[in-house]
Amino acid sequence: EPEAALSPQRQLSFLVLIYDVLRKHKDAQFIISSHSPILLGYPQAQILSFDGDRINEISYDETAPAQIVRHFLNH
Repeated sequence: EPEAALSPQRQLSFLVLIYDVLRKHKDAQFIISSHSPILLGYPQAQILSFDGDRINEISYDETAPAQIVRHFLNH
């Protein structure tokens, strides 16, 4: 969980780093465990949810962090 030691601004900088690597190395991939709505919101990210003994691909809007942020902003 790289966000553990990163401020929101640094998380955005981290996303730029990821973008730069992916742009230069087309076959590169990142496997990141995160609860950060910022990191989970990376464009074209494949988000996998580990629920019990199942692994499911989910959308950004289905993630708990995105739902919590949405709830906070709407109330």
